[in-house]
Amino acid sequence: MPRHIIKGDTVMVTAGNDKGVTGEVLRVLMKQNRVVVQGVNVRTKHLKPTQTNPQGGIIRREMPVHMSNVSPVADGKASRVRYETRADGSKVRVAARNGKELHVLHGSRAEVAAPAKPRKKTTSTKKTSKKKTQD
Repeated sequence: MPRHIIKGDTVMVTAGNDKGVTGEVLRVLMKQNRVVVQGVNVRTKHLKPTQTNPQGGIIRREMPVHMSNVSPVADGKASRVRYETRADGSKVRVAARNGKELHVLHGSRAEVAAPAKPRKKTTSTKKTSKKKTQD
């Protein structure tokens, strides 16, 4: 299944405690189907003092949310994503709400599929012969 969210997208949270919050995607965790969004799902973690951090402390960081709970923003509102293949062979992500292009996944296929030059076979013409010499 294609992922509708990529790193750098501006997304809106559509479900959960942070519903309605907009932020930028910092990371995409493909195996878990989760994304880390700036300012969303912020959790507090208490750190014990260690040799490297003798003071210890409290840190606040964004935790991942499921990909299905966020949608790309188009015209200030959440939108679904469509994938279109253009006439030149390029594939783009398009917002379903207004038809605006969100991102180009790959360029024209004509540029990518240029025919490669055939390689010449190289054969070794050098013969190695070992002669036995008698003393």
